[in-house]
Amino acid sequence: MDAIITATEWASESAGERPPTLLDIRYRPGGPPGRPEYDAGHLPGAVYVDLDAELAGAPGPRGRHPLPDTEVFGAAMRRAGVRAGHPVVVYDGGLGWAAARAWWLLRWAGHPSVRFLDGGLPAWTAAGGQLTREVPAVDEGDFVPRPGALPVLDADGAAALARRGLLLDARAGERYRGEVEPLDAVAGHIPGAVSAPTTENVAGDGRFHPAKTLADRFAELGAEPGAEVGVYCGSGVSAAHEVLALAVAGVPAALYVGSWSEWSSDPDRPVATGAQPG
Repeated sequence: MDAIITATEWASESAGERPPTLLDIRYRPGGPPGRPEYDAGHLPGAVYVDLDAELAGAPGPRGRHPLPDTEVFGAAMRRAGVRAGHPVVVYDGGLGWAAARAWWLLRWAGHPSVRFLDGGLPAWTAAGGQLTREVPAVDEGDFVPRPGALPVLDADGAAALARRGLLLDARAGERYRGEVEPLDAVAGHIPGAVSAPTTENVAGDGRFHPAKTLADRFAELGAEPGAEVGVYCGSGVSAAHEVLALAVAGVPAALYVGSWSEWSSDPDRPVATGAQPG
């Protein structure tokens, strides 16, 4: 559970002399940037980070949210005050996907201490936490990304893992089955992938289920400690949330960052439909 911090725990840590650096990753899939929401009220001390501009590269053949340029990402993190030897906490509006993307990127880039505020801003306010419109003045950080601390998959690697190990599809079940596809040109899933919607990893309030519950869920899918596991989604955002859920359950997993938006852009790649892995 080292990857998770509760609102109550954050209240205690934020009152300390040197609280963790706090990042606000408000974002709505397909919606406008979260900056206006941040300006309307955020956790005290939080710095806003734009997912599309700072936590992803430009959309294209590598997908809608490919890995960002490391220089751009590093500069954004230093602007936000991120330091190599100082802990970081990330949160969003409650869905958890955007904050999980920031958690994953920072960990992938070599930061040793990053935690996800479980339940995000709604959990903070439900616990009695106050919001502010004050934009904090933060000192420039010193974090320099050193990619490779977490495993990643490309399209060929994802296809191979679906054959020899376990590749989880974190999207909604109807997208996996190919019944609907609101964002990409082709509906369906990577052959051999197993449906595991990340929405099933959380309770109604958006907080993760207990570690034991998550471990039991993933074990039923074949994701147990020692198994080779990968995850993809539409564009590498909600899949980061599932990688985090797997981490809470004690199961390391690789992320296919390009995900379905990259896979489906190549007409030569096979597509499966229906409820079975294919």
